[in-house]
Amino acid sequence: MESKGIFEVKINVHEGENIVIGQSHFIKTVEDLYECLASSSPHLKFGIAFNEASGDRLIRYDGNDDSLIKESIDISSKIGAGHIFVIILKEGYPINVLNRIKEVEEVVGLYVATSNPITVVGYDDGENGRGIIGVIDGKKPLGVEDDNARKKRHKFLRDIGYKR
Repeated sequence: MESKGIFEVKINVHEGENIVIGQSHFIKTVEDLYECLASSSPHLKFGIAFNEASGDRLIRYDGNDDSLIKESIDISSKIGAGHIFVIILKEGYPINVLNRIKEVEEVVGLYVATSNPITVVGYDDGENGRGIIGVIDGKKPLGVEDDNARKKRHKFLRDIGYKR
């Protein structure tokens, strides 16, 4: 019998990378996510890992960058929950692909999309498997934005081209 109870997996996202963690339900997830990401941008680099929950129970993987593929496999292995997928992105951002990922038929939902350090919190039932309860993304707020902070936010979004 494995250890039963709450578990935490701390993940430090590398500089210039983003992580997306979600849940899916079928072996073709890896190939469909690959097509979704590959067709979103010719510059996007990514690695995908998907934990099977039945059958061979392997970590299935794909991507177009070997180091990002390895990183996604390492993280999905540490989490160890069935039917989860981990995507590591580089030279692109979650905002550019999230809706496309959500439209993949097998995708049940998303837990997180970020470049922040995260903590995946889950539960191991000791005999059947593991599941993700939630994800801690970033740090607690330090206050409420004032007019100066609002102006800074508005300027930032326009400087990076997300608003006109």
